[in-house]
Amino acid sequence: MEITRKAKEELENRIDRIEEFIGKKGLGSNYLQKAKKTQRDINLALAVGGVIMIAGVILWMKSND
Repeated sequence: MEITRKAKEELENRIDRIEEFIGKKGLGSNYLQKAKKTQRDINLALAVGGVIMIAGVILWMKSND
C-alpha cells in the first residue's frame, strides 16, 4: 500500500508540474494569464466595494439614530 501511495503522489506531482509548464509556455498561456489577472482584479474590486457598502450602511444607520 505504501508503494502505491508514493507512486500516486509522485504521478500527481509530475502532472501538476506539466500542467503548470503548459500554462506558462503552452498555447493560450498569454490568454490564461490575462484571464487570471482580470479575475483577480474583479475579486479585489468586489471586496473593496463590499467593504465600502458595509461602512456606508453602518454610517447611514448611525445617522438615523
